[in-house]
Amino acid sequence: MSNRTILQSKPVVQSMAIQKELPAPLEGEGQFSSLVSELRETFETRKTTEVSWRKEQLLKLKETLLAFQDDIVEAIMADMGRPRAEILVGEWAFVIAELDMSLKNLASWTSPTRIAQPLLQQPGHSALLPMPKGVMLIISPWNYPIGLSLAGVVAAIAAGNCMIVKPSEMAPHSAKVVERVLQTLDQEAVRVVLGGQDETTELLKLRFDHILFTGSVNVGKIVMRAAAEHLTPVTLELGGKSPVIIDESADLATLGNRLLWGKFMNCGQTCIGVDYVIVVESMREKVVATLKETLLNFYGQDPHASTSFGRVINERHWDRLQGLLESNHGGQAWSPEGGTAAIRSERFIPPTLIENPDVDSRLMKEEIFGPLLPIITVKSVDDAIKFVNARERPLALYVFSKNSQTVDKVLQNTTSGGCCVNDTLYHFVNPHLPFGGVGHSGMGSYHGYAGFKEFSHLKPVVWRDTWIDPHLRFPPYTESSTNFLVGLLIGPVTQWRMRRNKARSSTSSVDRPDNNSSSSSDSSSSRSSWRLLCCR
Repeated sequence: MSNRTILQSKPVVQSMAIQKELPAPLEGEGQFSSLVSELRETFETRKTTEVSWRKEQLLKLKETLLAFQDDIVEAIMADMGRPRAEILVGEWAFVIAELDMSLKNLASWTSPTRIAQPLLQQPGHSALLPMPKGVMLIISPWNYPIGLSLAGVVAAIAAGNCMIVKPSEMAPHSAKVVERVLQTLDQEAVRVVLGGQDETTELLKLRFDHILFTGSVNVGKIVMRAAAEHLTPVTLELGGKSPVIIDESADLATLGNRLLWGKFMNCGQTCIGVDYVIVVESMREKVVATLKETLLNFYGQDPHASTSFGRVINERHWDRLQGLLESNHGGQAWSPEGGTAAIRSERFIPPTLIENPDVDSRLMKEEIFGPLLPIITVKSVDDAIKFVNARERPLALYVFSKNSQTVDKVLQNTTSGGCCVNDTLYHFVNPHLPFGGVGHSGMGSYHGYAGFKEFSHLKPVVWRDTWIDPHLRFPPYTESSTNFLVGLLIGPVTQWRMRRNKARSSTSSVDRPDNNSSSSSDSSSSRSSWRLLCCR
């Protein structure tokens, strides 16, 4: 075992605030409709567009999060049994970092961006003006119930929007804390709706200006269909089977810790978590041995007793994971010998490595989202790439290799939402990088400036000076003015080549002198147009 200090999880003792019965959710489409109308009225006052209002709300949110640290930890422990360290780093501090970045850069983000002005539009200048989209709906997931709820709120406020936040009913203690946190903000602009599938369905019937959804592919399709009724843009953060590719040059000294951390954090319930491993045949035994040793170092001989290993969200997902494990025919499953077996009532499933599973089993077709790690063996990196590309595009892809050619080959020949080389999850941690999926793993992106941009409309604006107003573009049109304007648009070189080609093609004509005369006339017309512009 490591000599480093272990951050122990506090016992799951719910505060009095959390023990209180959750309030009855709002009921009925009519009440949600009036709520959206109120938010839209607030937006029409344009107070949320003021940078001062945005900063005030972001500072208040940060202040509240600092005060609510213990409540957040207790709520997530009550819902998911997660280690305190993972809660603080993966949710609480993550949102604080997002807040700090937005507060630091808000003035520059909200400023117009100067854009080059074409010669045809001179004199004048152009810019992109960031404008709020309006009223947003944020539907957050259960696996990171605080972090993924509030990260969207940070970006939405920074962009100047009003919003309804719908936390997941599957993490009820966390949903209540989200509500309490957001009740400290301006209630004319930020509201929370608690409830389950019925409430979400009713909300999706209403018109919003943007929807952020984080969850499964199947529900993402439902959200997108509902949004299409109102032509509402969506940001979908979904999931998929995120692979790890390992070649002969991989550094075994760092691979075990980094790979298994990216797999078993939050008991494997992370949208960008490692789903399965593909290793070249020559490295299989070394990699498997390294992973087994690392797993024992992480959680000991009995992960059930470890304060660093979490639990599955509920019994329904426990049943699903057991079904995936049982669907594996022929693969060899390994978990720490002598450790506690899976316990349904405690939502405990031990971390399990599965060598060479049936690639046609449910285990290899469905997103696992739990502490089961299949390990596939292939002959070469090319075979690994083919295996990945034969499946839906993942939200993340990881490659462990010290060979730059291998890394380039994987990056250039696969498609994924994001990628990390010689580590896992770390591309999500960088607030300067956009986070999002592609294909079945989602669309759109947010975090940091990407979130501000995603939830803003970048309005293109052209300013024109009035001290000069050439009449070449106005009726009545002449051939000379048209030639001049075309020259401005396509450039003099292209225009010269067109005339040259026209002249060459005319050499075969009997009326060659007339053609030369016409070419000379065109040239004269163009020169006249320049003189005309200068005179006017």
